[in-house]
Amino acid sequence: MKRFNYKYIVAFALIAAVFGCKKALNLNPQDTLSDAAYWKKANDFKLAANAFYLYERTFAGTVTDGVHSDLRSDLITNSTKNVYSQGTNSVVQTDGTYNTDYQRIRNINFLLDKASTYAAPAEIAQYVAEAKFFRAYVYFDLLQIFGGVTIVSKPLDTNDPLLMAARNSRDEVTDFIIADLNAAIADLPLESVLRSADEGRVSKGAAGALLSRVALYEGTWQKSRGNATRANTLLDIAISSSKTVMTSGQYALFGTTGSSIALGDSAQKYMFILENTKSNPAGITKSANTEYILSNRYDESIRISNLNITKTTFGNGLVDWATRKLANLYLCSDGLPIEKSPLFKGYSTARSEFANRDKRMQYTLMVNGNYYWNNTNYRVTWKNDAADMANAALKPLVSNYGTGYQNQKWASERNVADTYESYDYPVIRYAEVLLNYAEATYERNGNISDADLNISLNQVRHRVNSAMPLLTNDFVTTNGLNMQTEIRRERTIELYNEGFRIDDLKRWKTAETEMPMPVQGIKWAGTEFATIWPGASTIPQDANGILIIDNARTWQDKNYLLPLPQDQIKLNNKLTQNPGW
Repeated sequence: MKRFNYKYIVAFALIAAVFGCKKALNLNPQDTLSDAAYWKKANDFKLAANAFYLYERTFAGTVTDGVHSDLRSDLITNSTKNVYSQGTNSVVQTDGTYNTDYQRIRNINFLLDKASTYAAPAEIAQYVAEAKFFRAYVYFDLLQIFGGVTIVSKPLDTNDPLLMAARNSRDEVTDFIIADLNAAIADLPLESVLRSADEGRVSKGAAGALLSRVALYEGTWQKSRGNATRANTLLDIAISSSKTVMTSGQYALFGTTGSSIALGDSAQKYMFILENTKSNPAGITKSANTEYILSNRYDESIRISNLNITKTTFGNGLVDWATRKLANLYLCSDGLPIEKSPLFKGYSTARSEFANRDKRMQYTLMVNGNYYWNNTNYRVTWKNDAADMANAALKPLVSNYGTGYQNQKWASERNVADTYESYDYPVIRYAEVLLNYAEATYERNGNISDADLNISLNQVRHRVNSAMPLLTNDFVTTNGLNMQTEIRRERTIELYNEGFRIDDLKRWKTAETEMPMPVQGIKWAGTEFATIWPGASTIPQDANGILIIDNARTWQDKNYLLPLPQDQIKLNNKLTQNPGW
């Protein structure tokens, strides 16, 4: 099987750097490769397009602080206060994301410009489509962060009026993104074609999945701000695009098909740390993962992560401290929230709240008293036997630090040096598409049928909760639930620590409610924690004896968007600042 070789990506990144511009907006012309030496063959366009794969999100912007990281949300905290989650960030002189995104747009436009004069367009149609996919991907990043921005669809000369143009509206930017994605979909191959030719490149399904993400995001943004007509148009697109991916037969949830079934419920954990070196009890390799529609691909011998992922995320490690709000979101095994379920065992012991819960809780967080491994105290036999137990990093876990809730998502259990973890980063995975469909359907219609829930949300829930009741309209009505709340709960649980939460709160316009809430840890007073964690007596507590980790968060309307950097406004006085900044 021919594989998409990241050696070419890294090599061509050097060429892309030549295309890059060091000016503030990165819109001015730049040195280019000689036309006499390049852009003469289809493979030249392929190599140029390879560089765009470096634009995909990585672990660095997710498990550590980044504009989309859950660290900026209400689900994760750490010992260092984050100014963005605190709502105390200010206008910056320059913004690396803004500058980098426009540099990337320049590089993409350069390829598209060269493609417009290529003698045989059909030969390069796939690479032109990839360029349009990544231009949409970058513009969506700008839209989420800054709102309306200047649309640039061609390389610019120094006297081009666009250099001093005003910002385009949110609608114009969104429509531009959608047009690029629709154009890309038409010329991209199916995933099944790529698997036999160029595995890892952007597929028709990836573009359709991104379209569902964009349309859902902006559709709910508009709906939550009273623009129903615009919202409905976008939500229709989200429904259609996600349904097309779902019915394509190209993707399946990991753990539900093929060799991945052997992992059982633990598929929820091991999907995220899947490597070709043995990284799970069943020895499943990356080839079994049909859930990752598009991933930032790593390999221990070719392209390592170069980030200490495990130590950052493992057990309230360097950065990621899970919160009580996250823990309380997990349903009980009867499908009911903890405040309604008779199966909930309360907080009296350090393990009790994990009993009878959604199984994703035990595979995402850590249970006091269980054994856990990391990349330096790793699995030996993968059998949970004496040899495994003797080499565990936590033997057993005593939950007496951080928030008292420990994260294990993204933490390897195999013997691998720090920063050499090489599992792929899921840029887009199939579970998100299923959840996009469910949410878009409900938000568009104000209701969702049981049939639609069964082909989408219930598929995700039942990956590891086969005995849990289906989410149905009768179940919601009988138990006094709210369908919108349950759809949002499912999304939050499934996509935790993947860079969605803060953007979801913004598009739902609920950040003003959720973000100022005190960040809480475990219930300490009157529980087993008072014995196993006596030092927590010095941590502030509320009237119920729950640890208060952060009680100083604020949120204002201006925080829904980041401010444009000052240097851009100084360069172009037609650029207006975002409201409130």
